[in-house]
Amino acid sequence: MTAPTPTEAEVSVSPVRRRQIVDALRRGTVPQTGLDLFAVGMQRFVPALDEQLSAVAAGAAAFQAVRGEYGSGKTFFARYLAECARRAGLATSEIQISEGETPLHRLETVYRRLTEHLTTSTHQPSALTAVIDSWLYTLEEDAAEQLGASADDPEQVSAAVEGLLEQRLAVVATTAPAFSAALRGYRQSRLSGDTSTAEALAAWLGGQPSVAAAAKRAAGVRGDLDHTAALGFLRGLLTVLRESGHPGLLVVLDEIETLQRVRSDVREKGLNALRQLIDEIDAGHLPGLFLVITGTPAFFDGQQGVQRLAPLAQRLATDFTTDPRFDSARAVQLRLTGFDIDRLTELGNRVTALYANGARNPDRVARFADDAYLRDLACAVAGHLGGQVGIAPRLFLRKLVADVLDRIDEFPDFDPRKHYRLTVNDAELTEAERNAGAATRADEVELDLP
Repeated sequence: MTAPTPTEAEVSVSPVRRRQIVDALRRGTVPQTGLDLFAVGMQRFVPALDEQLSAVAAGAAAFQAVRGEYGSGKTFFARYLAECARRAGLATSEIQISEGETPLHRLETVYRRLTEHLTTSTHQPSALTAVIDSWLYTLEEDAAEQLGASADDPEQVSAAVEGLLEQRLAVVATTAPAFSAALRGYRQSRLSGDTSTAEALAAWLGGQPSVAAAAKRAAGVRGDLDHTAALGFLRGLLTVLRESGHPGLLVVLDEIETLQRVRSDVREKGLNALRQLIDEIDAGHLPGLFLVITGTPAFFDGQQGVQRLAPLAQRLATDFTTDPRFDSARAVQLRLTGFDIDRLTELGNRVTALYANGARNPDRVARFADDAYLRDLACAVAGHLGGQVGIAPRLFLRKLVADVLDRIDEFPDFDPRKHYRLTVNDAELTEAERNAGAATRADEVELDLP
């Protein structure tokens, strides 16, 4: 069979980036970057997603729901989309919804997590302070350009910057005046060299609680961010991003199906918060926001999820009665159907090519991990998961990298067909993978009979 050949993209990957990707796969996690190198099965979504990203970058807002069973690639999809967004200049933030850490019905907490995970193409989380500094620098540049010959007068420049600040935050100030006040205080603290106050105000702008009262007094603000003000702060952040060179913000609310496991009153508040966010997007109140949620079919279709709130169910309604081949990539819900053996083999091929390009013994890797072996390994992993190929990619890639490719590269006499037998223990499986691997036929269940 044909040995894997590195593509142009795989050859151009830097050693650091390649190591980060391979290390993540070895641990069984989704890499933070480089997902375009093995985005198998994503091609049908790309044109529609590009259209949405372009619209958001031009000042529109967008919403997308992604549905799929556990292990179908929802997190991969979200991170792949985030990479595309950052290449388009947008900022991104991925938030894991959970009852204890990030309950959806507390928008102030969602906003705080958003700023904690804020990422740009040049800054890792949290990029909030870097974004604010970039925005203020842009204001100063614009003010200097307006003043022309008078730009050498610090007082005139400062006054011009203040005017631009108020002008560009005018819309935000009507709903969240404290946001613009804190920005003004942050700038003044920077100019006066009061670093601690500036850092405290940046934290307060990010929704952090327990900021020193003295810092808030210096900016003329009080209290902590609450649910009501959170949307106003989000509008302010979108404005700052846009004016600092980031035309939009992609926010991913991952694992939103956790709402099904909370108290009924909390669940209904969370569902209503989601409806509120969608309505704000539809009303044009959040220009530049691209909101993406991921969840299981049970969340979207079951009575403990979206169907519990009729207005939300109406907004997310999508017809999935047709063949998945004819699913529209423009629908409000996108259905991830998971992998089959052919796709899993193709995925293994791409990862092997990437690995070989940085291996000590690339020829051995290409010779022993060929198409035929990758297909056999894919079938074996799927077999351990009850034949459910759709949830096999994570475990398959972990076994491929950690158990097979590493040994081929390290040991000159290792042949995976002779010296390796796939073994899987419960400790390395996710809950969904363990459930898939459980006995599924009556004659496989051992009964303790007298």
